[in-house]
Parts: sequence; C-alpha cells; structure tokens
Amino acid sequence: MTDLAYADLQTLAGALQRGELSPVELTQYYLERIDRLNGAFNAYLHVEPERAVAAARAAEHALLAGDSVGPLHGIPIALKDLIDVAGMPTAGGSVVYRDMPARDATVTRRLRQAGAIVLGKAHQVELAFGGVGTNSHYGTPWNPWDTITHRAPGGSSSGSAVCVAADLAPAAIGTDTGGSVRIPAALCGLVGLKPTFGRVSKAGLMPLDSQLDCAGPLARTVADAALLYQAIAGPDPEDATTHALPLDDPLATLYDDVAGTRLRIPREYFWDDVDPEVEAAVRASVQTFADLGLDVDEIAIEELDDVAEVRARGRLIAVEAYLNFGAEIESDPSGFDPVVMSRVQDGESMRAYEYLSIKRDNERLRERFAQSTRHIDVLLTPTAPVVAPAVDDVDDRERYAETNLLLLRNTSAANALGLCAISVPCGFTRDGLPIGLQLIASACGEQLLLRLARAYEQATEWHLRHPDLESLEENGGG
Repeated sequence: MTDLAYADLQTLAGALQRGELSPVELTQYYLERIDRLNGAFNAYLHVEPERAVAAARAAEHALLAGDSVGPLHGIPIALKDLIDVAGMPTAGGSVVYRDMPARDATVTRRLRQAGAIVLGKAHQVELAFGGVGTNSHYGTPWNPWDTITHRAPGGSSSGSAVCVAADLAPAAIGTDTGGSVRIPAALCGLVGLKPTFGRVSKAGLMPLDSQLDCAGPLARTVADAALLYQAIAGPDPEDATTHALPLDDPLATLYDDVAGTRLRIPREYFWDDVDPEVEAAVRASVQTFADLGLDVDEIAIEELDDVAEVRARGRLIAVEAYLNFGAEIESDPSGFDPVVMSRVQDGESMRAYEYLSIKRDNERLRERFAQSTRHIDVLLTPTAPVVAPAVDDVDDRERYAETNLLLLRNTSAANALGLCAISVPCGFTRDGLPIGLQLIASACGEQLLLRLARAYEQATEWHLRHPDLESLEENGGG
C-alpha cells in the first residue's frame, strides 16, 4: 500500500480501471491515514468511515461488472465543510451552524455521479472569511511542510489543502471568493484552480458572497485539477448564474502545444511587499515559459492601480457576509470568532449609495481591464507575496489583519475582475516552504489556463515533491 502514497488521480484511476487496485482498498488506505494522522494535522472536521467504505464497495461491484462511469470511479475525495453532503453536518467551520443537509450540493452530486467517494468534510476558516487559514473554534490545521513549527495552511479552504498535502486524500474541493483555493494551494505546494464565476454551481454551498463564490479543485497535478473541474462544472437549473456560460472540455486540449501564447508579467500591484525568495522563484519561472515557446514580456496595466483603489474603498464581501450571517451574529455574538465577526460586521454600516457606487466602479473597471488586455492571453504573478507564516506570528488582531490582507491581495484581483486563475508550485524557500505562481486568464479561459499550467508543470519537478512525514507516520501521528 505504500505505493499509493502521494499518487495522483491519473495513477490511481488507471490502477482501479485495470483491476490492480480496488476502491475498498484505496478508501481504507486513506481512512487508516486519517485515523492515524488527522489528530496531528487537524485537516478534517467530520469523517464517516462506514459510509465511505459502503460507497467504495458499491464502486467496486460496478467496476467488476464493467460499469465504469469514468476515471473518478472509486476515487476518494474530501469536501470543504461548507459544501452540503446529505447526512453530514455543514458547519462552515463554525460552532453556530451544524445543519444536516437532506440532499447533496450540486458539486457533491456530480462528483458522486462521476463515481467519486466522499471521505468527509475538510476544515476551513469560519464562514470562509479569511485567507490565513486560522480557526479559533476547532484549531488551525497544521501545514505539513513544517512538522516542527505550526505554520498556517492558507485559507479559507485550509483543511482541503492539508488533506491533499498530508496524503489524507488524493484530491479535494474547496471554494474561492477572494483566493480561498489558490492561497492554500500556494502555501501547501498544490495546484488550485479558481474557475470563472458561474462555471460551477453554488447550489448547496454555504454562501459568503453569492456574487463571487466559486468551487474549485485542490490537487497534486494540473491534470487532476482539470479532471475534477470537468466533473463539477456545467449549467445547473438550481443556479441561474451557470446558464450564461458555454460548456468547455479542458481535457480535450490539455496536452496541446502552448507555443505562441502571449504571457505578460504586470509591473504594477502584484509585486509590492513580496518576499525576496518568492519573487526570485516566480521570476525564474518566466524563463521556463520562454523555453516552451511562449511570447513573454513585462507590461504596464494602468487598471491594476484602480483594483487597489476599489479594494481600499469597498467592503462588498463584508456586506454580502452580513446579509448571510448578520442576524445570527447580532442574536448571539458569543458563538463567533471575534476576528471573523468583526469582519462580517464591517458590512453592516455601509450605506446603499456607497455599495452601489463601488459596484458600478468595479463593473466599469472590468470593462476597461478587458479592453486594455485584449491582446494578452495570460498574466503571470506570485500567488501569495509570502510563504506560510508561523501561526504564533499572526496570533493578535493587528498582525492577523496585515497578513490576511497581504495574502489576499494578489488572488482577489482575479475575483474582482471576473477572471479565472490557477496556482501551481514553482519552487521552495531555503527552509523548504512551497512557493506558488499564479496564472490569470480572461473569463472562460480555463482550457488555456490548464494547458499552460500543465506545460509548465511537465517542464519542472516542483509538483513531485511532498512533505517528509516519516517521523510522524512512524510515531502514529504523535
């Protein structure tokens, strides 16, 4: 079973389809690791072994009968705690919300239809409102790239990333409102895809901002992310925002040539306060892209300065968050993390004209940005300006707020501008902490984004590294 360690989905799927591995064996492998190691990493909030094994047995019977429904058939996965799974609690990382959904979210249903097996609900920042990954109620998941110092995993999909990085699941689904898939992907050495808003249904997801929320995969390889994205994307009658976008097939073009793609590195916005090791790794990746035949250059994009202004003026996500959670907070504030609660309450005081003014300016900014970048295919930036901070270094409100804003700055631009984006590993610091680069494409540009990310991945070896957990595993997670 040690051959399964850190295997990607394509490897596992091939073994399952050929009958060299059974879904029950694979599921039990991850359940045993969860039992031994989740106490150390705090990656899952809820696991249901009996249900997972029962689903694995059903998948095994189907595969033996020749009734495969595709490459995810028999693959175990983890789902972020805000994604509804029938019969499991959906708490959103909170002690206030502990609903037992009567039915699956659309994302969950589509994964099941593709044959995937739900292991459990992954940890997250309370209400998904934070980029550092901390949680005062259930404790902060432990970033597995440092087994001595407790480092933040990034948020808000903190547990989803730790599940995959610590090999407690081969892949996971998180959500991204301002960077909540890409930040933990960068800090935990994974691939994280934020699809275009509306590509993936929000039905059955606890909302933070219904105008930005988007589910996306956290995986070990770009091909795995493409496979999961293909499974969960598409129009849904229960989510009107999914109806306007065309269908795409990312796997059909994943291996196509990328030569001639116009890749640009913005001079503005993304490089302030970037850690020198992060900047060096991301800039070094530019040569790899040039060697792949891309048209690479730096560029000035004036509109990026306006992104910073809109972010400074606006608390639009806080307004949406207050709409969703304000009543419970005002009714019983004792049940909420004070830091998260204060961020939500920021939305209560915004006047209607200010809210509408910022939304109007943001729509105009999107239009101007699209026009000024019409001759560009993809932008390259650091995903996060810094690597995973020690949890003790963000233990007070002021330091947390500074770190949170810094971690969210580069990723939130893509959300605000209505774009799609992906984070892929591009190096490590001298201390062995992962660094991620971000590729940003126009709305509905997932095919190009994934193709380009895969080409870079195959030209490097960063994705082949994984944390050294040997001492933890030998001691049973102690």
